[in-house]
Amino acid sequence: MRDQVLAWLADNVPASRINHILGVEQMAGDLARHYNLNVETAAQAGLMHDLAKYFKPQRLLEMARAEGLEIDQVMVANPHLLHADVSAIVARDTFGVEDEEVLQAIANHTLGRPGMSLLSCILFLADSLEPGRGDSPELQILRRLSCQSLAQAIWLTCDYSLQFLLKTHCLIHPRTIATRNWFLQRAKNEQLQTQRSAGGSSGGCDEQAQRPAGDGSGDCDEQAQRSAGGSALPQAQIIA
Repeated sequence: MRDQVLAWLADNVPASRINHILGVEQMAGDLARHYNLNVETAAQAGLMHDLAKYFKPQRLLEMARAEGLEIDQVMVANPHLLHADVSAIVARDTFGVEDEEVLQAIANHTLGRPGMSLLSCILFLADSLEPGRGDSPELQILRRLSCQSLAQAIWLTCDYSLQFLLKTHCLIHPRTIATRNWFLQRAKNEQLQTQRSAGGSSGGCDEQAQRPAGDGSGDCDEQAQRSAGGSALPQAQIIA
């Protein structure tokens, strides 16, 4: 199936985006191996995550409506936010993908989702952190974090996305905020459990610094695409 998907991508996606897709495929597989998840399944999700990336806005809206997806006013204003959900539809209908976890991971890779599965977490981060995104200090930190705490890496990635969207006066989808809050709380809980095991004390809000991530290719229409820039924060400010 991989060759079939690659042939389809060559006809529907620019070469620069294919390079990104291959980077996501590789990193998703690497993270899956690290977390003892099926590597082939994660790589497949990575390969198919941007199938609808270059669909026209009207096509995205039509396919989403035909599928019965919930479409709110932010999505109507920025239909590109639907490309993740529509990519899952294409993976199912064009390539016969039946694994619901794979389809959900594809659908969640842009906005995330509170409580999303391990595979969805892996794809969400691989999309943001694959090598083609750059090699800034922020990205290096987030890549290390992705192998230590998925919750912390997702929360911090969402934080920077929100900073960028606020700075550029873009609409923010509520699910981006919900995802950030859920994984922030998850990271705090993980820290608390670790401290209890070690007999330490819990840290305050001043220890939970935001961390940038990305490559400068993000725009108002894609909440989960991280932009580069901004100054690095001291690594010690990240929850241990």
